[in-house]
Amino acid sequence: MKMTLTTILFLLCIGLFAGFLSGLIGIGGGIVMVPLLLLLGMSQHQSQGISLAVLAVPVTALAAFNYYKEGYIDLKYAAVIAVFFVIGGYLGSKFAIQIDEKMLRKVFGFILLIVAGKMIFGK
Repeated sequence: MKMTLTTILFLLCIGLFAGFLSGLIGIGGGIVMVPLLLLLGMSQHQSQGISLAVLAVPVTALAAFNYYKEGYIDLKYAAVIAVFFVIGGYLGSKFAIQIDEKMLRKVFGFILLIVAGKMIFGK
């Protein structure tokens, strides 16, 4: 994909929007960045890969620090989740790159529907 000024501005907006929502309500990667990258014309695999690459560095460190300062983060819980997130992410990515893009997109959409339903209709 060619890196035009329009593309750069769109990517900048994706980063700001995903970062803002990440700090505000704890979402950003798959739920925000992947669909917006799809709108930019990227494949499902490219969108997921870029989303993961963005999160590979501590991009949310400052936001998490704000929550930590207010006493909202239990570091032991976060550490256990982080270790197994790394393992799960590795295994999931190995599986995802073997799946046909059309099927992967359907799985992704289905997961988004489940999350949306839980958020809207859950307690």
